[in-house]
Formats: sequence, structure tokens, C-alpha cells
Amino acid sequence: MILRRLLPLALAGLLIAACAGGPPDQTETRATPGRQCDATGEDFAGDVELARCLTERFWARRFQESGGTYTPVDRFVAYAGDDGPDCGGQPSVPNNAFYCPSGHFIAYDARWLEAMYNRMGDGAVYVVIPHEFGHAVQAQLAGDFQFNVQRELQADCYAGATLSGLIQEGMIKADDGDDTELLANLAAAGDPTDAWWAPDAHGTPAQRQTSFVEGYQRGTGTC
Repeated sequence: MILRRLLPLALAGLLIAACAGGPPDQTETRATPGRQCDATGEDFAGDVELARCLTERFWARRFQESGGTYTPVDRFVAYAGDDGPDCGGQPSVPNNAFYCPSGHFIAYDARWLEAMYNRMGDGAVYVVIPHEFGHAVQAQLAGDFQFNVQRELQADCYAGATLSGLIQEGMIKADDGDDTELLANLAAAGDPTDAWWAPDAHGTPAQRQTSFVEGYQRGTGTC
């Protein structure tokens, strides 16, 4: 599996920020991490499917190695604008991607994500989706977070560990110059202020960059 323009992250000291978090109509697919990932990653839809499939396979293997069993998300939903699925009675919002713990599914505004993909490259897909799957992993590990920012930064760390693992396993290939593209995708990912106590805090750019790189360099155990 070859990712056309993924971040190499081989540059010492490089800090990368992770994103918080198809077709324009709402669609959904079932996750089957045991099967072969057939998507080629040659267009937006292919990159979304490849990122989803490879991320689930990555976590299925990590859980198996630790003696556990990874439970795939029940649904993987593409929606448009305000036409997204509810989560625990709360409506979805445009320009967003999220994991819903009450329904154990991931949803993303496809128009929003595709706009980033077209404007700045496919790097956005390969961080947004692993980040949201990081939240699905958190739900299965039953982590205890005092503040939302802790949950988000750990998901950033998981995203970095996922990308590193997939590259090491030969599932995706990094090309020269991908660091510049991904930095452009992720420059605005952090919170504008350091209000770490806020219920929707995701972390400052520097915090998110650090968490992502720690996961990439040291793997899931450091998260």
C-alpha cells in the first residue's frame, strides 16, 4: 500500500500537529480489520478508505499482541454539513470529525475533509482518521481523563504511533517533501489559547505537535 504524500517524520526534532477532530451524502461502511485493505489511495475516497482500513488493522494487531481483542467501530459515516448522525442525542456539526462513544462509530463531514484534501494534500486524511480511531481505542481501554485536553492529546499521540507503525510495517510509504505538506495541513489544529481546563480544549499547537511526535517516535506505549 503506497500513500502518495505522507509525512516521513525522519527529521530529528521535527514537531507535527495532529488534527482534532467521500461522498457529499451521508454514507456508512462497516469496519472489517481482518480483511485485506484493497483501497489504493489514489483519490480522496480511496485515501479515506485506506486510512480507515489500515488504522483498524493496526489496532487489531496491537490489541492481539497485548492479549486483548480490538472491537471495530460499528459504523464509519460520511456526512455533509449538518446532515450528520446524532451522538447520544447531540446533533453533529459541520466541518468536523468525531468518535461517538454511545454508538461506537466514527463520522466525518466529507465535504470539509475533502476540501482540506484538495487544498493542502492527502496528509489531512491520514491524521484526522487515525486521531478519531484513537478515541475509539480510548473507549475500549476505559481511560480516566480529568480534562478533555488529556483525551485529545492522547489521541494525537495514538495518531502519530499509528502512522509510524504503518510505515515500519510497509503498509504505506513516505515520500520526500511530505513533512511540508502535513505541516500545512496541521498548522491550525491547536487551540488559540492555553485554556487547558475548557471542556472542549484540544491543546495548543505546540502541545499537539509534541504529543504526535512522541507517539511517532516511541510508539503506543508512550501514549
